[in-house]
Amino acid sequence: MSARPVMLVTFVLPSTLRHWVGDTSEVRVFAVADHRDTQPTLGGALDTLRRTHPSLEQRLRDDYGRIRRHINMFVCGENARRIGGLDCVLPPGAEVYVLPALA
Repeated sequence: MSARPVMLVTFVLPSTLRHWVGDTSEVRVFAVADHRDTQPTLGGALDTLRRTHPSLEQRLRDDYGRIRRHINMFVCGENARRIGGLDCVLPPGAEVYVLPALA
């Protein structure tokens, strides 16, 4: 039996969200895949973020676990909503840019 894949993910935060993480611009967490045959996802990274920085995670996801309407997350330059949302597979060394949605 082999272990589930794990990777380090960096969330890059706008100034409006830095208050919740000690005024730092980046937060790094480990994302763990659901199964040994899959890759870590954005949802998995946010699950870890919930355990390490719950105040921040609450501002990124709603009560149903979905990305909040006023938040955009970009993975490899693509809006995560367009490439699978929470099921978006993260590449090694992924950087997730978190931005408030524009009205």
